Amino acid sequence: MISSLRGTVLTIGGNSIVVEVGGIGYSVAVTPQHALGLRNGAEVLIFTTLIVRDDDLSLFGFQDVDELRVFDLLRGVTGVGPKSALGVLSAMTPAQVAVAVTGEDDAAFRKVSGIGPKTAKLIVVSLAGKLVAPAGAPNAASAVPVVTAAQDVLVALIGLGWPEKTAQQTIDDVLAERPDERNTQALLRASLALLGPRQGAGSRA
Repeated sequence: MISSLRGTVLTIGGNSIVVEVGGIGYSVAVTPQHALGLRNGAEVLIFTTLIVRDDDLSLFGFQDVDELRVFDLLRGVTGVGPKSALGVLSAMTPAQVAVAVTGEDDAAFRKVSGIGPKTAKLIVVSLAGKLVAPAGAPNAASAVPVVTAAQDVLVALIGLGWPEKTAQQTIDDVLAERPDERNTQALLRASLALLGPRQGAGSRA
């Protein structure tokens, strides 16, 4: 079992990264928010779990042990696979998951892409008593975005013809200046404004 990786970030995608450890590059699935906080060439410590299937070995990585624990709990729910569990953590923090479970708020999970009403109820029932909501935590339903603004903007920029690496770096640059920006249209406008002086998408070979 690969429980953690400490190494150098080689590449960053929308929801995956490659970390080099001892000359070996490990592809790790992460949340978009996690990927946005990383930089190529930086050293990183990631807590991981290895999912073994008949035809596939997949590493999933997390910023801290709380995310990893919630991921493992979610995977134990009938109908929730590793990709769906990662999807939940892409939309909700561990604290928000705990609040939703404690408050029997299955609506919070229904807002997550790929999670239907039946599965949302199963998550609440299955995780009851296994998570404790922190004191003063915000209401989960109001805090869960269906898709993050950064994800939307990345898809939009790629659709406009910009390379994923260029689009991702531009979004990173905008969020470095405006870390609290959550509005998709505002983030897209700011990204396009930053890309404006650069070589346009339509003029690249």
